[in-house]
Amino acid sequence: MNLQLKKILSQRRLSVLALSRMTGITQANLSNIANGKVSPKVEILERIAKALNIPITELFNVGTSEELTALIQYKGDFYKATTLTELEKVVEQIKVSRQDNN
Repeated sequence: MNLQLKKILSQRRLSVLALSRMTGITQANLSNIANGKVSPKVEILERIAKALNIPITELFNVGTSEELTALIQYKGDFYKATTLTELEKVVEQIKVSRQDNN
């Protein structure tokens, strides 16, 4: 999941280290989130948004010129799709996840 975290930090002239201190989230974890290596839980996104004093939705690249923008939350995880193919993949991932948990 690509968040707008790098862009927001750059605009505010904040480092990952500074955000780490503001949120209590490790610098390594924030770096992985900013680089799209991990998908953070909702609680983490809420802490980041609160520290930056922004709505949580600003962390996502919404409001693009894409024909479709879907932001899906399932069991604390967020998924984003900008095409029908991506949306179908997200739905399939959720179905598989549900089957694995049953």
